[in-house]
Amino acid sequence: MSDDEFIRQFEAGTLEAFHHRDHVRMAYLYLRRYPALDAMDRFCRALKNFAARQGHPEKYHETITWANLLLVRERMARAATPQSWHEFCRANADLLDWKNNILKRYYTEQTLASPLARTTFLFPDAPRGG
Repeated sequence: MSDDEFIRQFEAGTLEAFHHRDHVRMAYLYLRRYPALDAMDRFCRALKNFAARQGHPEKYHETITWANLLLVRERMARAATPQSWHEFCRANADLLDWKNNILKRYYTEQTLASPLARTTFLFPDAPRGG
């Protein structure tokens, strides 16, 4: 599916599936198209809307969403030259692994499971080396 069609279906809430890799791709696309703060605002609003349209508004998680957006933004900024989505994936496979999610390095399980983390971005709290 083209990037434009992927975004259109996401914003319309009509994608059939939206897994972790799709979240990362969408974050990448928004960050390529808009300044960082605008991309974060647009992505978060669209993701909340998507979750609601799918009948699961409770699935939106602010800390996970913002943390992943910030990680994608940092990786994009560190690249020597702009990367295509496929190049970004090859260079940042750790961001695509949900089972061994990179956020486990930064957050305790208790924090990510908290109701506050779902509704408000919380700063990382994992012990160093965590």
